[in-house]
Amino acid sequence: GGSAKQARDRASQAILPLRGKILNVANAGREKLGANQQLADLMQALGVGPRNQYRDEDLRYDKVIIMTDADVDGAHIASLLITFFYQEMPALVRGGHLYLAVPPLYSIRQGCTVAYARDDAHKEEILASLRANAKPQISRFKGLGEMGAQELAMTTLDPRTRTLLRVQIESNLEADQTFVELLGKEPAQRYRFIMDSAALAVVEDLD
Repeated sequence: GGSAKQARDRASQAILPLRGKILNVANAGREKLGANQQLADLMQALGVGPRNQYRDEDLRYDKVIIMTDADVDGAHIASLLITFFYQEMPALVRGGHLYLAVPPLYSIRQGCTVAYARDDAHKEEILASLRANAKPQISRFKGLGEMGAQELAMTTLDPRTRTLLRVQIESNLEADQTFVELLGKEPAQRYRFIMDSAALAVVEDLD
């Protein structure tokens, strides 16, 4: 959280660093969930309780933004956090308070110009638009901590230049089924999902 704390606007933004992957609440019992210090700290920082203890008027921040690395591990951490909010604070999600930050995965420099790509497809799109007479310098970020405070502010934290995705639930039934299949206690359901979806995978994109 070091560079993020330096990059934030202290008047309107707060940073709560989380270490590694949080508890998967979709397959954890209530006792284990209640004893988890990371989740307790998160709820305390937000000022709200879980489930029927949640009160929207107690929420200290209008936007709760999940900011993780732009790689597979970051996506997994974001999935675990979305699962926590959906299961324990569904009213927070329904109220439109939950967002995902979209940090860049690549920086592309050509001369004095710098562009940022959120994924491989975006990188190719940017490269196709560059001048052909100068070779660009492409850097892949290993994580948010690799960016300096100014770079992180410009790409991920500054409301004027960042991209946010609002988490919305269109169907509670479909959402419940998805969380159970992909994050629940039954590995057989995940195996079936992988087998059913294998034909859609692009080998070059697998990490």
